[in-house]
Amino acid sequence: MTGQRSDARRNYQHILAVAEAEVAAHGAEVSREQIARIAGVGSATVRRHFPTRRALLEAVFQERIEGLCERAHQLGAAEDGRAALLEWLHALVRYAVSARGFANTLSYEPPTEEPSPHSCGNRIAAAGTPLLRRAIRDKAVAPHVTFHDLLTLAVGIALATEHHKDPETQADRLFRLAVEGLSPEHGIAGASGN
Repeated sequence: MTGQRSDARRNYQHILAVAEAEVAAHGAEVSREQIARIAGVGSATVRRHFPTRRALLEAVFQERIEGLCERAHQLGAAEDGRAALLEWLHALVRYAVSARGFANTLSYEPPTEEPSPHSCGNRIAAAGTPLLRRAIRDKAVAPHVTFHDLLTLAVGIALATEHHKDPETQADRLFRLAVEGLSPEHGIAGASGN
């Protein structure tokens, strides 16, 4: 029995390593069948370890998600709540730009009534929401802003820049623009419909 478990663990690690390389090369749309072929295992073996594409992608991004969550926890002790939130959100945007397929994974996760605590989006929300609440409490962020708004913004920037010749620079520029606003000294008074 122990030999079987260690074989299963080795299979899992091997499939995950292949999946990480394939997602990095081809994005979130890579098929589990292709991963099975490259890993030299049957597609049933891949499906046993990763029953859905989302489960596979969440496993691929697990370590970096933990890093983002840990960074949010560290920033919770920062003196300036707004700066802490923006630093963390900027790190999320940069990661989403650098890790091909990550933004796609998050974009598959609209808020739900009964969220899975293990999903990428929900784990990131659990880590980042305290930073947002603090910034709102400090009156540094508008009270109507939700964490889903911020996640949608980060995903949108990453997806919009992924085919740009210099995606990181363009994503940084768009992030700064989103934070600063188009014309912050004028607010939204001139926008149509207001």
